[in-house]
Amino acid sequence: MEQQHGILVLNKPKGLSSAQAIARVKRLGQKKIGHAGTLDPMATGVLLVLLGNATKLSGYLLEGGVKTYGGTLRLGVVTDTWDAEGSVVAETPLSEDDLAPGSVLEQAARREVEAWLDVTEQPVPPYSAAKHQGQPLYKLARAGKEVPVKVKSIHVSHASVQWVNMPDVRFRVTCSSGSYIRSLAHSLGIRLGCGAMLTELTREYSHPFGLEVAHTLDEILAEPERLPEWIMPISAALPGWKNISVGKMQEAHLKNGMPVPHLPEFGDFEPGTRALILAQDGSPLALAEARMDRDRPVWAVLRGLFTH
Repeated sequence: MEQQHGILVLNKPKGLSSAQAIARVKRLGQKKIGHAGTLDPMATGVLLVLLGNATKLSGYLLEGGVKTYGGTLRLGVVTDTWDAEGSVVAETPLSEDDLAPGSVLEQAARREVEAWLDVTEQPVPPYSAAKHQGQPLYKLARAGKEVPVKVKSIHVSHASVQWVNMPDVRFRVTCSSGSYIRSLAHSLGIRLGCGAMLTELTREYSHPFGLEVAHTLDEILAEPERLPEWIMPISAALPGWKNISVGKMQEAHLKNGMPVPHLPEFGDFEPGTRALILAQDGSPLALAEARMDRDRPVWAVLRGLFTH
């Protein structure tokens, strides 16, 4: 199959890393391929697979793009990876009173999940792809070396409990890109004093796509000839961006990396506005930003999208 250009919304299966999942799609003739927003092997759900020229969108999709997860955590168990994939390093026996419906522990767990709304920073899991001096933390951890404590800023806009069946707590959370849900579960366990680990996780939404438009890997591999019809156009991935169609002269400017002077037919001009520049046939040419250049309004190229 020829190289496609656009976004494939994949419902990643459990047990595969993000890299392994996109490798399966790559075998369908898609040599230029990437993804936006890694999912751990244990997790399922929305993985944005970027094909062809859409691989240039990764940073812009992750920039400020919120994600929604549904997950389950278990109280009383701590692992080295902060999820059910790791080795148990501590267990806290829970009493019958703790496990009873409506217990003090259950009520505290519910409050702590809702308190995620106040979280502004979190520790980075020691088993993660975050790097220290060029080395992924998980490599240091697996080698038995000391893993430096790293902290990152996050924003949580929604956190709620869906159900509780002690010691398991089911939750839904919407947070900024790059947040570690394992870390939220682990920190909750520390605050409760009994420990906790993440046991299940599904990414339900990765801006701007949800599970309702996702396709399973089995579905894609079973009917590879349908891949082109399942691919979202680049414009669909940038719903908040202005769309501007240009003529041949402006197209030539863009392909040479030159800014395009603003024209009345482009609509309102406000510095800082971002736009997807399209050729007359609708094919994407570039990502651009409205800027003033020596008192002249122009659209400056952020990233070219055309095929050489």
